[in-house]
Amino acid sequence: MNTKLRWYQSIHYKIALVFALMLIVTLEIVGAIFVQQLERQNINTFKSQMTLPPYVSTSLADQLVRSNSGAANKRIRIILQDVNAPNNAQIEVIDSKGTIRGTNEINDQSVVGQKTTDSGIKSVIYNTRSAGIDRTTVDSGDNHYYMTVKPIIRSQTAGSNNNTPVGVIYMRASLDSVYSNINTITLIYVFAALIAIVLGLMLAIVISRAITRPIDEMKKQTLRIARGDYSGQVHVYGNDELGQLAGAVNNLSVRVEEAQESTESERRRLDSVMSHMTDGVLATDRRGNVITINEMANDFLDLENDDAVGKSILDILDIRKEYSLRDLLENPDEIILDFSTDEHDLILQAYFSLIQRESGFISGLVCVLHDVTEQQKIDQDRKQFVSNVSHELRTPLTSVRSYVEALSDGAWKDPKIAPKFLKVTQEETDRMIRMINDLLTLSRMDSGTQKMNLELVNLNELFNYVLDRFDMIITSNEKKSDEEEPEKNYSIKRNFTKRDLWVEIDTDRFTQVLDNIMNNAIKYSPDGGVITCRLVETHNNVIISISDQGLGIPRADQTHIFDRFYRVNKARARAQGGTGLGLAISRETVQMLGGRIWVDSHEGRGSTFYITLPYEPYEGDLWDESN
Repeated sequence: MNTKLRWYQSIHYKIALVFALMLIVTLEIVGAIFVQQLERQNINTFKSQMTLPPYVSTSLADQLVRSNSGAANKRIRIILQDVNAPNNAQIEVIDSKGTIRGTNEINDQSVVGQKTTDSGIKSVIYNTRSAGIDRTTVDSGDNHYYMTVKPIIRSQTAGSNNNTPVGVIYMRASLDSVYSNINTITLIYVFAALIAIVLGLMLAIVISRAITRPIDEMKKQTLRIARGDYSGQVHVYGNDELGQLAGAVNNLSVRVEEAQESTESERRRLDSVMSHMTDGVLATDRRGNVITINEMANDFLDLENDDAVGKSILDILDIRKEYSLRDLLENPDEIILDFSTDEHDLILQAYFSLIQRESGFISGLVCVLHDVTEQQKIDQDRKQFVSNVSHELRTPLTSVRSYVEALSDGAWKDPKIAPKFLKVTQEETDRMIRMINDLLTLSRMDSGTQKMNLELVNLNELFNYVLDRFDMIITSNEKKSDEEEPEKNYSIKRNFTKRDLWVEIDTDRFTQVLDNIMNNAIKYSPDGGVITCRLVETHNNVIISISDQGLGIPRADQTHIFDRFYRVNKARARAQGGTGLGLAISRETVQMLGGRIWVDSHEGRGSTFYITLPYEPYEGDLWDESN
């Protein structure tokens, strides 16, 4: 904003100029009227002085009617010389025939006896104008003269009524003295007017400065307020309108500062809230262009700071093909946005709301982005879980129902078929019971109500105990009669550290983990395969590994192997009686013990399951009280 003004644009200059112009115009009008009245008054005074005594007119009339013109002319000259001519006027006497009979100019006596050429004199003589004439003239040298022609009327005698003039008296006087006096007075007036104008200008400057100084201070204060500086105050010079305005500006400065501080505080609070929100927030103007976006929204949309500002929200959210800005304004609703990539999943739920003024005018939109990836995943898992449970329960229930119906139809009477049908029914029932128990165990683990009975256990002995049970199964399989279906043949290889490893675990739960892994190793190992079990220690952990020589797990399935109800080969797993929950329970149990479980597998070369548990080595005899 350009605050520099040229000097002639300043109100200080304008006030002084207007005051000076008003003063000049006033003095000019007053001077013109004054000079005009002075001129009129002086000329009237001059005219009033241009008169001759009455006896002169009478004496001149008597001489003009005399028959002896020579003697009359001499007498007229004597009369005129004796007369004190007013204002040094030139006086001439002309008879009724237009002949000049006398003059008071000694050096101009040659005109006596000549005919007058003045039209004014002739009009008075020949037109019998008894009133005469008077006028002012200006010669070629700009000299002003006053001229008067008055008729000479002879005194009336008894019985006579003759008003015919016998001649005229012509007087001509210079008005230079009058105009000289007027010019002198005019010069004095002009000089006084100039002095008045100068003083008036000075006074105007003082007055305008007194007016403009607080205005200038208020201007500077408002500029400081516009820059955000509220520290200054306008000086109040009085209690007039300007003083009240200055007080209002000071009050405004305080109010604006308070409002600015409140707004700034609210803005900082809003920025803090938006910065720490777990949801993304975008705000637009009424054209749908983004004007505000928080960091979480930038993270969600993979944008740099302020990259979205100024761009359409339809492009930022990539919904231009499905929605228009009018759709969002007229029907602000929830939209599910899928920004998932190969690296990570991201599903956002967008909530739109209008920014409206009290008048109802829509000035923009607010969009809140809520991350529902986990929720969607939970919903999907829940649907998958319900589907899996339904499927897993339906299969044994269908089998049980089929065999029960067969028994009801009379198969129970057959001594060979009935026991087999009852055995299958019992196995399927046991399978459902195991599945429900596993589900209850997972439910308690998820809710945190599953209790762990921790005790210090020699892990070498526990692992050997579990493997010994599986060795006994191998021995029992070898003693089966030839009539029974032979079980799969396998061998267990042990590779343990010689040092006793004491670990704090829940014996029952951890035994279940080892059973689950060993059962899987046996199920998926080929006939005659070798299962290798290892137990080693590191600095802060013990590591258990169980390797088989089975078909292995494809790489794409290894990340899901510990998911609930997940099977690599679903048909084969169901045929072998698996519930798909064993590895899920194993992972939850190991994690509750502070450890970790994972698998390393290659297709065609078998799989190895690893379990790590936290371990603190003990020196000496563990049960020696002196230690």
